[in-house]
Amino acid sequence: MSKNHRGKGIKDQYARGRGECPVCKRTGVKILYEHEAGEQKLKICKVCRAAIKSGKKTTAHLVADKPAEAATSA
Repeated sequence: MSKNHRGKGIKDQYARGRGECPVCKRTGVKILYEHEAGEQKLKICKVCRAAIKSGKKTTAHLVADKPAEAATSA
């Protein structure tokens, strides 16, 4: 049986859905899975998605802390 339509859903994405995973920092992997880290939505790889789901990895280090507002009064 032919597999003509394999990967059809990612052909319209930038670089065919490949890039650097923000969690594991590997390059050239498919980053197709969305994950919420704080208020951010990140695209992560399949391996990191499974590790986060099972509790082996966290995305706490990716959450950007809000910058402290400096009180500048004149």
